[in-house]
Amino acid sequence: MDEEPLSEWAERRDAKVGRLRVVPIVRGGGPRAAHVNPNEPRVIERWNGHAWEPYGYAADLAEAKRILYPDAEAPAPGPVRQPLAPGRGRHRKPDRR
Repeated sequence: MDEEPLSEWAERRDAKVGRLRVVPIVRGGGPRAAHVNPNEPRVIERWNGHAWEPYGYAADLAEAKRILYPDAEAPAPGPVRQPLAPGRGRHRKPDRR
């Protein structure tokens, strides 16, 4: 088994320091998927290199996403749809004469 040098491992671990994650505040069974109960409050946690520590609070999923991804732009609009023009397209039945 090839072992990774300690310096590479430490560099990879340190790259994650400061990373944020959102954890829903739930009763009972523990954290669930983010899309479940989008109106529930969330805790924002920050990785300090050893453990996740509380960093902030968000009232709902939308606010949490704004905190995690502040530079996120609105999706680009899709192509403009062309209305059906009069005429004989290949999808239309031919005239029976």
